[in-house]
Amino acid sequence: MKRKGSAVWTGDLKSGQGTVSTQSGVLSDARYGFNTRFEDGPGTNPEELIGAAHAGCFSMALSNVLGEKGMVADRIETTATVSLEKQGDGFAITAVHLDLSATIPGADEAAFREAAETAKANCPVSKLFTAEITLVARLA
Repeated sequence: MKRKGSAVWTGDLKSGQGTVSTQSGVLSDARYGFNTRFEDGPGTNPEELIGAAHAGCFSMALSNVLGEKGMVADRIETTATVSLEKQGDGFAITAVHLDLSATIPGADEAAFREAAETAKANCPVSKLFTAEITLVARLA
């Protein structure tokens, strides 16, 4: 299975602008730029998109692990806070914090915590942060 996301950027870093789109069309030319990433301008940014992807992936993984343990959640709500920090001459994503709230009738606290840790370690987006990144570069 392969899914695509795309971006178009024009101009320099600070005054330039870009758009991001997804294969599904859920995002179509969503605006992003320096002001949406490093200030509070309207639009999106890579870190919040990574956070949404991680929160969604983790929530699905947790649902799966809970099901394997005979539990079904009425609601799983996850917020992923992605930390982007200045490092040397550039920036780096230094951490992702998952904040989970779940409603699971009859759940055992220890089993729930174990399921959450398993989901955190095994959701595909969690694994991405140590994945090999490949690149094909073309100059048009």
